[in-house]
Amino acid sequence: MRILVVNVNTTRSITDSIGRQATGAASPGTEIVPLTPSFGAESVEGNYESYLAAVAVMEAVRAHPEPFDAVIQAGYGEHGREGLQELLDVPVVDITEAAASTAQFLGRCYSVVTSLDRTVPLIEERLHVAGLSARCASVRASGLAVLDLERDEKAAVDAIAEQAARAVEDDRAEVICLGCGGMSGLTERVVERTGVPVVDGVTAAVKVAESLVGLGLSTSKVRTYAPPRPKKILNWPPPTP
Repeated sequence: MRILVVNVNTTRSITDSIGRQATGAASPGTEIVPLTPSFGAESVEGNYESYLAAVAVMEAVRAHPEPFDAVIQAGYGEHGREGLQELLDVPVVDITEAAASTAQFLGRCYSVVTSLDRTVPLIEERLHVAGLSARCASVRASGLAVLDLERDEKAAVDAIAEQAARAVEDDRAEVICLGCGGMSGLTERVVERTGVPVVDGVTAAVKVAESLVGLGLSTSKVRTYAPPRPKKILNWPPPTP
């Protein structure tokens, strides 16, 4: 089984981190292929960057030369999963939805701890669209930019763990979801600080993707995610410089 794990930003060190986390979660016989988009922002922290990332991720997947069995979109709260589902005949798993759906097996309600406050509405909207918001106790911001997660890991862990603890104590969350692909690898330390299950979206997405492939299931094509209709699209893809 081969699974493409696509970073939504263009920072290769984050792609590498996501790839290591996905590989660690994969079953024997599952090959993880990390991909970095060829264009887009170095980090995705708002709507403009998210829509740009959606196109970049779709193009990265379309350009991949080898066959694959599933795709993971490794961005929390980002746009584009629906477009991938139209384009592909294999399962597409978004880490936002994988984490939240997994959390609901583990407790009555969950909270998400993410990066900046401006990303909170994107995550709330994604959970609502996916039908996963009813059991979401809160979405909390750590106040760290995505790239800050790499620059000072100790400060990142402290900020994320603090908000996770507040979600458990103040919002009555029973499970925590790490709300950024760049937070991969922080699970155990947040568990130590909170005492509740902590779900990493990349890890959860790998197991969901493996399960769907193993069951022989993929996206329905009868209506919402039917393939795009053939038509002329002007000036796309753009010419290579």
